[in-house]
Amino acid sequence: MVYAREIEGKRLTFGVSGKLLMNGLVMYDRETDSMWSQVSGEAIYGSYQGARLTILPALMTTWSSWLAEYPETRTLDKASRAEYNFDPYEPYYGDDSVGLFGRTVNDERLDAKEFVIGVRVAGRAKAYSFSSLSESPVVNDEVSGVPLLVTFEDESRSAAVFNRTVNGLALTFEMERGSLRDVETGSAWSSVTGQALDGELAGVRLSAVPAITLFWFAWADFNPDTAVYRK
Repeated sequence: MVYAREIEGKRLTFGVSGKLLMNGLVMYDRETDSMWSQVSGEAIYGSYQGARLTILPALMTTWSSWLAEYPETRTLDKASRAEYNFDPYEPYYGDDSVGLFGRTVNDERLDAKEFVIGVRVAGRAKAYSFSSLSESPVVNDEVSGVPLLVTFEDESRSAAVFNRTVNGLALTFEMERGSLRDVETGSAWSSVTGQALDGELAGVRLSAVPAITLFWFAWADFNPDTAVYRK
């Protein structure tokens, strides 16, 4: 998750509290020592209690996939000697009995550790599971009257959500010969950046919709009213 860190015109700096809320990390701000949920972006204790950080569009993907789209990217170098060519949390993913404490919602519509990308639009929440997206990597949907495009890249295991409205028209997308194209104009689009690469709409960019990629158990805990996309 990526959040804007300004509240009421004040820029906050954050650290890790070492606490958990419904299995999610809890942050604190150094200015007031208020506690914040990483998952919801809401202050749960302190002078900012009840305030909520603004979530920003972001993408969880592989470095190679990101670099292919943004070759001029700058990265944070913490002078660490850590190895990044393997995932130390791999054993955690497949075992539902590991690492789950104090769940408030036991929603069995999906496996607890199924990855989902979740959105909340005008008070309505919806989750798209990676298993469903792997079968249908292009989803034309609507939440709270907002036309959405959900895309998925199986190789990088990355999902993105865009508003599929362009010039007042809700476009319909499909995969055609390996390219993401809209039915209305036949323009080709990047499923990562949401930008039209060629055709009538070349150069137009869809608006990214703030979304969160996380485990199903965490999304369901914080969004018990969520809908689930079904193919």
